[in-house]
This record gives sequence, structure tokens and C-alpha cells, in this order.
Amino acid sequence: MKSFIEKNISQITGSLNCFDRLIFKGHLRSINYPAGLDKFISARGLKIKDFAKFVQTQSDHLVLHAKTTAAKHNRTYQYLPRHIRKDDEARHIAQKMNITSGLICVFSELETCPSFKIGYGIGRPCILATHRKCLCLYYYFLHPQLGLIHVRIQSWFPFVVQVAVNGHEWLAIQMRRKNISFEQIDNAFIKIADPDKAQYLADQFCRLNWPALLQKLADFVNPLLKNILAGQSYYWTTDQAEFATDIMFKNQDALSPLFRELFKHAFLCFGASDVLSFLGKKITPVFSSEVITDFKTRTEGMRIKHRVGKNWIKMYPKFGVVLRVETVINHPYGFLTRRHGNRKGKRIIGWFPMTKGITGLARYAEVALAANSRYLQALAVVHDPRKAQELLCACSSRISHNQRSYRGFNPAAHEDIQIFRALSAGQHSLHGFRNSDIRNSLYPNQDAGTQIKLSARISRILKRFHVRGLIAKIPHSRRWRVTTNGHAFMSMAIKHHAEFYPAFLAA
Repeated sequence: MKSFIEKNISQITGSLNCFDRLIFKGHLRSINYPAGLDKFISARGLKIKDFAKFVQTQSDHLVLHAKTTAAKHNRTYQYLPRHIRKDDEARHIAQKMNITSGLICVFSELETCPSFKIGYGIGRPCILATHRKCLCLYYYFLHPQLGLIHVRIQSWFPFVVQVAVNGHEWLAIQMRRKNISFEQIDNAFIKIADPDKAQYLADQFCRLNWPALLQKLADFVNPLLKNILAGQSYYWTTDQAEFATDIMFKNQDALSPLFRELFKHAFLCFGASDVLSFLGKKITPVFSSEVITDFKTRTEGMRIKHRVGKNWIKMYPKFGVVLRVETVINHPYGFLTRRHGNRKGKRIIGWFPMTKGITGLARYAEVALAANSRYLQALAVVHDPRKAQELLCACSSRISHNQRSYRGFNPAAHEDIQIFRALSAGQHSLHGFRNSDIRNSLYPNQDAGTQIKLSARISRILKRFHVRGLIAKIPHSRRWRVTTNGHAFMSMAIKHHAEFYPAFLAA
């Protein structure tokens, strides 16, 4: 990543590594599996045949609690169809009702969730794990510490709770408290006054007391924790973690042409072994996952994604000025972390597969940041085409200099190509060239009268090159030399005129 930033430093205003979207899930371990739920029901003197009625009663209790809570806070309770984006709707309600903190609204939606059913058993019915449709309740908050979040609870056993937070929302609150000025659009910062201090704050995100924060939210949405589930608490896992590296550019003109080249390089050059290396892996005889690269056209621009199993890396522009590389971890078990574990019957501290436990959030950040850095490092070989595009535009367009207008050059025109060949001739590379050298090369064997007229024409042609910086005068002489930009433009035009244009026309 360092090489990429250094190469484009003139167009970059800062960078930031930060968690983006995080989804935590809370599970009640004692009732999260069939045998545990069977034991839970038996302890209350219930029979299996009473299971459905018992569960329905608890579900109704949760729905009533959601409606009562919304009414108590004078907030909206609404059933939303699946095609409506709940986050956008919640933001709209908060803006419309001028809500700055606390509960925004409660949405409900019918979804398929992991749950239980009654099945046939040996001698008696039994409880089996299954997936079934049930009503899910979404509580949207403007949290004083986390910003806009939602807490989702399924209204059927085992009452799994999901909390979605955004690291950029949290960081924005921290920067306001520290008086760090910034410009934010949605979940991206397009400008930060002090990127180093902002990065220090972002690094503190993993150190929050997440179990306490999340349990408090679960207590708010699940009233059953105070009666039939009294004494139980949720075990929290990281269900999905998105970690973003944002490179902030000065403006859209700085990023747009570069991104096209980065996208093309990533799509054409990054193979399966490259993608695996970004994630710290390699192809082995036991490797069985698919490595898939795809792209998608969005309103903000193109997005490229490299998927390995349930994890992936993606790259896309944000609002035209932020280049985002993002690693998403859904399945952490393929990565390693240093922790306690059992090996050969002994309890040791060593490198073991990562788990979804919330205490490993810092390791998620390390793994994802390393992946983002390797990805950007691999893109450091791509050159910014912006200067070349500016040169091409300046050479082919009409420009004004000292109140005089000079027409541009046409790389497809035979006359201009002849001039380019004359100026680029090898015999001029050592001592440069004079007007007469170019005149004799373009118009040989002319009489004296014509030579005078042609000399004036060559002077006008050389002036067109000079005002664009394609040639420069050699001091204390009447000679000219071709500049670096001149060599680049003219050699490109000669090559395309001789090789590519005929091939394209023939095709």
C-alpha cells in the first residue's frame, strides 16, 4: 500500500483504514440447539405437544413489546416489504421527524430464520432444527456512541439477535468530539483535516466493550430475558466484518482515469493465485474453494470483486473521489490467530484457526488490513494515465498563446505523421535540428523561391510544436530539440498510425 500511495501522492489527500459494516449475532446457548430447547421446555413442566402454543405465545409477546415500545416513544411501527431498503427508510424518518438520538422506528418483515419444529422420535415426538418463516423485528436507533444502527430479533425460538453497526458512523462521532474537521457522504469520508489523528481514533474501535454494549441493546428488544429467559445472556459472534481502506483523492478528475486503469489491470491480471496471496493463502493439493472474479456496474462506477469461498476482496470508487479496497470476512476459520487451544492433548498457546467470537475483532482488522495492503501494493505498477490524457488533449486541441490561436495535431492525418517522422529522425537526436533540416526532409529538391516560402511554413509548424512544449530551443543556437513529451506523443502517433489503425479498420 505504501508504494501505491507514494506513486500517486501528488493527487492524494489522505488515507484511512477502518471497519465499515459489521454484523454481530447474539445466541442464547442453552436453547440454541434441539436438545437444549427440549431440556428448557421440560424444566417448565411442558409437553412436546404444547410446544407450538408456547412458542406462539412468546412470539406474540415480542411483537406486542415492539408495538408498545414504538408507541411509548412516539415512533413508527411499520411492516416493510422486502424490496424497500430499511436503512434508507430509517434515515428518511429520522430526518423528517428531526430525531437526533434514541429510537427512530421499528420495522417488521417476514423472513426465513433458523428455528425448530416438532418431528418424529423414538417413542415420543422430538424437537428438530429447521428453517422457517417468522416475523423479524428491526429496531433502528441513533446510538450516542455508534451512530445509526439496527437491532433485529426473530420472533420465534431461539430468538437470535442481530446488531448491525458501521465503523465510519462511530468514527464520525469520535472526530466531532475531538474537533477534527471532515467531510462525509454516507459511509465515506471524502476529506479529513488530520488523517493521522483520525487513524489513531479508528484503531480504538476494536477496543470497545462490545459484549456490554450489545447486551444492553438485546435487553431493550427482548423482554423475555426478564421472565422465561431470566438469568440468560447472549453469546456474541461476528457474523460479517467489512474492513475498508480508503484512499482520498483531490477531485474526481484525479481518480477517474486512474481507476479505469486499476480496474482493467485487476480484471485482466489478477488470477486465482494472486487473489489467494492477497488473503495470505496459496493453492495446495487440499484447496477446494472456488476463486471467482466478477464485476458490476453501479451508479457510482464499476465495482470488481474477487471471491474465495465466503470471503472476498472488492475495489470500487466512492462518490468519485475515494478509492475503496474492502476485505469482507464471513468465514474466518481459514485464517489463523494466536490463542489458547488443544494440540496433542495439551492446552497451549499457539496459532489456531480464527473463530467468530467477538473478542477476536482486533485480529479481523489485522487480517483484513494486510489483505487490503497487498492488493494495493499489487496495483502500484499501474501508471496514472491522467498526464498522458492531458498531453493528448493539449496536442490535438486548438490552443491560444499570446493572443494567437494554434490548431491541434491529428494523429491519424498523413501530413502530421510525416512531420512527426521528420522531427523524430535519429540524426537529430545528438545536435538537434534546424528549420532547413525539416524543410529538406519534407520538401526535397525545391527551387530557391519555393524554399523561402516553405521556410516560413516550417516556422509556423515549429511554433505549433513549441507552444505545446513538444520541442524546445537549444540555447545560443538556431537549433531545436524534441522534448520528453514530444517524443512520447509523436512516437505514440507514429506507432498507432502504422500498426493499430489499419488493424482496427480491417477488423
